[in-house]
Amino acid sequence: MSSRLEINFVRLLSRCESMASEKRGETEWRLEKYVGALEEMLVAMRKSMSKPTPEVLTEYTRKVDFLKGLLEAEKLSSPTEKALANQFLAPGRTPTIANERMAATKTVHMQTKARCTGEMRDELLGTRCYVSTETDLRNRRGVPLDEQQSAAELDAILQHQHNLQEKIAEDMLNLARNLKNNTLAAQSIIKQDNQTLGQSMHQADVNFEKLKTESERLEQHAKKSVNWLLWLMLILVSFTFISMILFIRLFPRLR
Repeated sequence: MSSRLEINFVRLLSRCESMASEKRGETEWRLEKYVGALEEMLVAMRKSMSKPTPEVLTEYTRKVDFLKGLLEAEKLSSPTEKALANQFLAPGRTPTIANERMAATKTVHMQTKARCTGEMRDELLGTRCYVSTETDLRNRRGVPLDEQQSAAELDAILQHQHNLQEKIAEDMLNLARNLKNNTLAAQSIIKQDNQTLGQSMHQADVNFEKLKTESERLEQHAKKSVNWLLWLMLILVSFTFISMILFIRLFPRLR
Protein backbone atom coordinates (compact mmCIF):
# COMPACT_ATOMS: atom_id res chain seq x y z
CA MET A 1 0.00 0.00 0.00
CA SER A 2 1.35 3.45 -0.94
CA SER A 3 2.31 5.78 1.88
CA ARG A 4 0.90 9.30 2.23
CA LEU A 5 4.27 10.72 1.16
CA GLU A 6 4.23 8.70 -2.04
CA ILE A 7 0.63 9.69 -2.79
CA ASN A 8 1.47 13.39 -2.40
CA PHE A 9 4.59 12.89 -4.51
CA VAL A 10 2.60 11.27 -7.35
CA ARG A 11 0.00 14.08 -7.25
CA LEU A 12 2.66 16.78 -7.41
CA LEU A 13 4.55 14.91 -10.13
CA SER A 14 1.39 14.64 -12.24
CA ARG A 15 0.78 18.37 -11.74
CA CYS A 16 4.34 19.18 -12.83
CA GLU A 17 4.00 17.03 -15.94
CA SER A 18 0.76 18.81 -16.80
CA MET A 19 2.42 22.24 -16.33
CA ALA A 20 5.42 21.18 -18.41
CA SER A 21 3.13 20.28 -21.32
CA GLU A 22 1.57 23.77 -21.29
CA LYS A 23 3.00 26.95 -22.74
CA ARG A 24 4.60 28.96 -19.95
CA GLY A 25 5.67 32.56 -19.79
CA GLU A 26 9.10 33.79 -18.79
CA THR A 27 7.78 34.90 -15.39
CA GLU A 28 6.42 31.44 -14.57
CA TRP A 29 8.27 30.23 -11.48
CA ARG A 30 5.95 27.63 -9.94
CA LEU A 31 7.17 24.68 -11.98
CA GLU A 32 10.76 25.18 -10.85
CA LYS A 33 9.67 25.37 -7.21
CA TYR A 34 7.50 22.29 -7.61
CA VAL A 35 10.40 20.31 -9.12
CA GLY A 36 12.57 21.35 -6.17
CA ALA A 37 9.87 20.08 -3.82
CA LEU A 38 9.75 16.81 -5.77
CA GLU A 39 13.49 16.34 -5.23
CA GLU A 40 13.11 16.88 -1.48
CA MET A 41 10.16 14.46 -1.31
CA LEU A 42 12.13 11.88 -3.32
CA VAL A 43 15.02 12.06 -0.84
CA ALA A 44 12.60 11.66 2.07
CA MET A 45 10.90 8.75 0.32
CA ARG A 46 14.24 6.91 -0.03
CA LYS A 47 14.78 7.24 3.71
CA SER A 48 11.25 6.20 4.61
CA MET A 49 10.54 2.80 6.16
CA SER A 50 7.61 2.24 3.76
CA LYS A 51 9.51 3.25 0.63
CA PRO A 52 8.46 1.88 -2.78
CA THR A 53 10.33 -0.84 -4.63
CA PRO A 54 13.71 0.02 -6.21
CA GLU A 55 12.16 -0.14 -9.71
CA VAL A 56 9.49 2.42 -8.78
CA LEU A 57 12.06 4.70 -7.13
CA THR A 58 14.21 4.52 -10.24
CA GLU A 59 11.24 5.53 -12.40
CA TYR A 60 10.41 8.43 -10.07
CA THR A 61 14.02 9.61 -10.18
CA ARG A 62 14.02 9.38 -13.97
CA LYS A 63 10.94 11.59 -14.25
CA VAL A 64 12.21 14.19 -11.76
CA ASP A 65 15.57 14.36 -13.54
CA PHE A 66 13.73 14.82 -16.83
CA LEU A 67 11.72 17.77 -15.49
CA LYS A 68 14.86 19.29 -13.96
CA GLY A 69 16.77 18.93 -17.23
CA LEU A 70 13.81 20.38 -19.14
CA LEU A 71 13.87 23.51 -16.98
CA GLU A 72 17.63 23.86 -17.40
CA ALA A 73 17.30 23.47 -21.17
CA GLU A 74 14.65 26.21 -21.33
CA LYS A 75 17.08 28.65 -19.67
CA LEU A 76 19.48 28.36 -22.62
CA SER A 77 19.42 31.29 -25.01
CA SER A 78 20.08 29.58 -28.33
CA PRO A 79 17.41 27.36 -29.91
CA THR A 80 20.21 25.10 -31.16
CA GLU A 81 21.50 24.63 -27.61
CA LYS A 82 17.96 23.94 -26.42
CA ALA A 83 17.45 21.31 -29.12
CA LEU A 84 20.78 19.68 -28.30
CA ALA A 85 20.02 19.64 -24.57
CA ASN A 86 16.60 18.09 -25.20
CA GLN A 87 18.20 15.28 -27.19
CA PHE A 88 19.95 14.08 -24.02
CA LEU A 89 16.80 14.12 -21.86
CA ALA A 90 15.39 10.72 -20.86
CA PRO A 91 11.62 10.75 -20.18
CA GLY A 92 9.83 8.29 -17.95
CA ARG A 93 8.84 4.87 -19.23
CA THR A 94 5.55 4.27 -17.41
CA PRO A 95 2.46 6.48 -16.89
CA THR A 96 2.32 8.40 -13.64
CA ILE A 97 -1.43 8.03 -13.13
CA ALA A 98 -3.76 5.23 -14.19
CA ASN A 99 -5.75 7.11 -16.87
CA GLU A 100 -2.66 7.87 -18.97
CA ARG A 101 -2.18 5.71 -22.06
CA MET A 102 1.42 6.90 -22.48
CA ALA A 103 3.88 8.42 -20.04
CA ALA A 104 3.25 12.17 -19.83
CA THR A 105 6.97 12.91 -19.86
CA LYS A 106 7.24 11.21 -23.27
CA THR A 107 4.52 13.53 -24.62
CA VAL A 108 6.28 16.54 -23.09
CA HIS A 109 9.55 15.38 -24.62
CA MET A 110 8.02 15.14 -28.11
CA GLN A 111 6.34 18.56 -27.70
CA THR A 112 9.61 20.11 -26.58
CA LYS A 113 11.46 18.62 -29.55
CA ALA A 114 8.85 20.01 -31.93
CA ARG A 115 9.01 23.43 -30.22
CA CYS A 116 12.81 23.53 -30.46
CA THR A 117 12.65 22.47 -34.10
CA GLY A 118 10.23 25.29 -34.86
CA GLU A 119 12.41 27.82 -33.03
CA MET A 120 15.48 26.68 -34.97
CA ARG A 121 13.59 27.00 -38.27
CA ASP A 122 12.29 30.45 -37.32
CA GLU A 123 15.79 31.51 -36.34
CA LEU A 124 17.10 30.43 -39.73
CA LEU A 125 14.27 32.26 -41.51
CA GLY A 126 14.80 35.41 -39.42
CA THR A 127 11.47 35.20 -37.61
CA ARG A 128 10.53 34.56 -34.01
CA CYS A 129 7.55 32.20 -33.67
CA TYR A 130 6.90 29.56 -31.07
CA VAL A 131 5.42 26.16 -31.65
CA SER A 132 1.81 25.96 -30.55
CA THR A 133 0.93 23.72 -27.62
CA GLU A 134 -1.33 20.69 -27.68
CA THR A 135 -4.29 22.95 -26.77
CA ASP A 136 -3.57 25.13 -29.81
CA LEU A 137 -3.57 22.00 -31.96
CA ARG A 138 -7.19 21.41 -31.10
CA ASN A 139 -8.15 24.98 -32.13
CA ARG A 140 -6.21 25.72 -35.32
CA ARG A 141 -8.63 28.19 -36.79
CA GLY A 142 -7.32 31.74 -36.79
CA VAL A 143 -3.70 30.83 -35.81
CA PRO A 144 -0.68 32.00 -37.86
CA LEU A 145 0.65 29.84 -40.67
CA ASP A 146 3.94 29.15 -38.85
CA GLU A 147 2.06 27.81 -35.83
CA GLN A 148 -0.08 25.62 -38.08
CA GLN A 149 3.08 24.19 -39.65
CA SER A 150 4.55 23.59 -36.21
CA ALA A 151 1.33 21.91 -35.10
CA ALA A 152 1.43 19.72 -38.21
CA GLU A 153 5.03 18.79 -37.39
CA LEU A 154 4.01 17.85 -33.84
CA ASP A 155 1.18 15.72 -35.22
CA ALA A 156 3.64 14.04 -37.56
CA ILE A 157 6.05 13.35 -34.70
CA LEU A 158 3.28 11.93 -32.51
CA GLN A 159 2.03 9.78 -35.40
CA HIS A 160 5.58 8.60 -36.09
CA GLN A 161 6.06 7.65 -32.45
CA HIS A 162 2.71 5.81 -32.47
CA ASN A 163 3.63 3.93 -35.65
CA LEU A 164 7.03 3.12 -34.19
CA GLN A 165 5.45 1.69 -31.03
CA GLU A 166 3.06 -0.41 -33.11
CA LYS A 167 5.95 -1.70 -35.22
CA ILE A 168 7.94 -2.59 -32.09
CA ALA A 169 4.91 -4.40 -30.64
CA GLU A 170 4.42 -6.29 -33.92
CA ASP A 171 8.11 -7.21 -34.04
CA MET A 172 7.98 -8.45 -30.45
CA LEU A 173 4.87 -10.51 -31.30
CA ASN A 174 6.62 -12.03 -34.33
CA LEU A 175 9.70 -12.71 -32.24
CA ALA A 176 7.61 -14.46 -29.58
CA ARG A 177 5.83 -16.48 -32.28
CA ASN A 178 9.14 -17.51 -33.87
CA LEU A 179 10.55 -18.39 -30.47
CA LYS A 180 7.51 -20.57 -29.76
CA ASN A 181 7.83 -22.32 -33.13
CA ASN A 182 11.55 -22.91 -32.59
CA THR A 183 10.87 -24.26 -29.11
CA LEU A 184 8.22 -26.67 -30.44
CA ALA A 185 10.56 -27.79 -33.24
CA ALA A 186 13.38 -28.35 -30.75
CA GLN A 187 11.05 -30.34 -28.49
CA SER A 188 9.99 -32.50 -31.45
CA ILE A 189 13.62 -33.15 -32.44
CA ILE A 190 14.57 -34.00 -28.87
CA LYS A 191 11.58 -36.36 -28.62
CA GLN A 192 12.60 -38.13 -31.83
CA ASP A 193 16.19 -38.39 -30.61
CA ASN A 194 15.00 -39.88 -27.32
CA GLN A 195 12.90 -42.43 -29.20
CA THR A 196 15.85 -43.34 -31.44
CA LEU A 197 18.13 -43.62 -28.42
CA GLY A 198 15.60 -45.84 -26.64
CA GLN A 199 15.33 -48.13 -29.68
CA SER A 200 19.12 -48.31 -29.94
CA MET A 201 19.45 -49.21 -26.26
CA HIS A 202 16.75 -51.89 -26.64
CA GLN A 203 18.51 -53.32 -29.69
CA ALA A 204 21.82 -53.28 -27.81
CA ASP A 205 20.22 -55.23 -24.93
CA VAL A 206 18.80 -57.78 -27.38
CA ASN A 207 22.19 -58.19 -29.07
CA PHE A 208 23.87 -58.56 -25.69
CA GLU A 209 21.47 -61.35 -24.71
CA LYS A 210 22.04 -63.11 -28.04
CA LEU A 211 25.79 -62.77 -27.65
CA LYS A 212 25.58 -64.20 -24.13
CA THR A 213 23.54 -67.18 -25.36
CA GLU A 214 25.93 -67.91 -28.20
CA SER A 215 28.91 -67.62 -25.83
CA GLU A 216 27.36 -70.22 -23.50
CA ARG A 217 26.67 -72.57 -26.41
CA LEU A 218 30.22 -72.16 -27.70
CA GLU A 219 31.59 -72.87 -24.24
CA GLN A 220 29.51 -76.05 -23.95
CA HIS A 221 30.59 -77.13 -27.42
CA ALA A 222 34.22 -76.53 -26.53
CA LYS A 223 33.83 -78.63 -23.37
CA LYS A 224 32.25 -81.47 -25.37
CA SER A 225 35.08 -81.37 -27.91
CA VAL A 226 37.69 -81.57 -25.16
CA ASN A 227 35.94 -84.57 -23.57
CA TRP A 228 35.82 -86.51 -26.87
CA LEU A 229 39.45 -85.80 -27.57
CA LEU A 230 40.45 -86.97 -24.09
CA TRP A 231 38.55 -90.20 -24.47
CA LEU A 232 40.07 -90.75 -27.91
CA MET A 233 43.56 -90.29 -26.54
CA LEU A 234 42.86 -92.66 -23.64
CA ILE A 235 41.58 -95.30 -26.06
CA LEU A 236 44.61 -94.84 -28.30
CA VAL A 237 47.04 -95.11 -25.38
CA SER A 238 45.24 -98.22 -24.08
CA PHE A 239 45.30 -99.84 -27.52
CA THR A 240 49.00 -99.11 -27.89
CA PHE A 241 49.75 -100.55 -24.44
CA ILE A 242 47.80 -103.76 -25.14
CA SER A 243 49.42 -104.09 -28.56
CA MET A 244 52.89 -103.86 -27.02
CA ILE A 245 52.07 -106.56 -24.50
CA LEU A 246 50.73 -108.88 -27.19
CA PHE A 247 53.77 -108.24 -29.34
CA ILE A 248 56.10 -109.14 -26.49
CA ARG A 249 54.14 -112.29 -25.75
CA LEU A 250 54.05 -113.42 -29.33
CA PHE A 251 57.64 -112.63 -30.17
CA PRO A 252 59.84 -113.49 -27.22
CA ARG A 253 63.35 -112.03 -27.08
CA LEU A 254 66.01 -114.13 -28.82
CA ARG A 255 68.85 -115.39 -26.68
